Amino acid sequence: MKKNTSFFDMEQYLDFEQPIYTCLEKIEELKKAVPAPKNLSKEIKRLEALAKEETKRIYDNLTPWEKVLVARHPNRPHTADYVANVFTEFEEIHGDRRSEDDKAIVAGLGFFDGQPVAVIGHEKGRETAERVERNFGMPHPSGFRKANRVMKLAEKFSLPLITLIDTPGAYPGVKAEYSGQHEAIASSLELMSDLKTSIINIVIGEGGSGGGFGIGLADTIGMLEYSIYSVASPEACASILWRTAENAEEAADALKLDATNLKKLEIIDTIIKEPTGGAHRNHSETYDNIKKFIKSELERFSKKSINQLTENRYEKFLKIGA
Repeated sequence: MKKNTSFFDMEQYLDFEQPIYTCLEKIEELKKAVPAPKNLSKEIKRLEALAKEETKRIYDNLTPWEKVLVARHPNRPHTADYVANVFTEFEEIHGDRRSEDDKAIVAGLGFFDGQPVAVIGHEKGRETAERVERNFGMPHPSGFRKANRVMKLAEKFSLPLITLIDTPGAYPGVKAEYSGQHEAIASSLELMSDLKTSIINIVIGEGGSGGGFGIGLADTIGMLEYSIYSVASPEACASILWRTAENAEEAADALKLDATNLKKLEIIDTIIKEPTGGAHRNHSETYDNIKKFIKSELERFSKKSINQLTENRYEKFLKIGA
């Protein structure tokens, strides 16, 4: 990834996006030209049209590995952004009542379109200090147990549960394993499998391994168009199969981790459209698309009984891979 210093000081772009930003840089140069060219307005419009055309061309033909890079883009909206812009009056709940407050998981209660809901999601953080504090979005067992606290509250008060996945995976360190990482993930899945309320899951960025699926057993699974979801990251898969992470691009293709392939395999239910050029390019449009998805699913589930929800949930996951 490269950093563009002449167009938006903090704008970051991926290598394959270079043709787009070449056009945008030229536009900025023209705007600063003194004296201004006679055909300035016409040339800017031409370059803007070219940039839009290049963006569509590139994003209509992304490879699986390029989708991995887009899913990990640092400017992509995080759980904290959705909490602030999709939900209202959100009150975060901290701690698992056993050990610590894992900041890699954000969990709490709020409102969606006036309806009370429970929200749980991974949070990677933005600046370096925050990313370290949030362990780069990789949950410890205490994170899953905190999430389970909120799940039980959702069930107790009949609140729809909305989970947002964006993690490289559960933290694989010694402390996490010593604290019962696998047990925490398994317990979370067991709880969600029979939770007596509707569950909506959305993959908003990177859905890695048990760290992602640990809060992902839901009545419906939506994926943002350029997000990814897999049993292991491409680098981890390549390290296992080829003993080197250098084959990550090849692994990404084999894993079928993009939304299009996962929809064909019937692992996810809905592909949520992203703005042209990805969610990192237009946050507000992304929030609107997420709102539409949540609203439609809440309306659909409101017509079903709890027994119907849990039975359908069981059948949904039973048939995956059959």
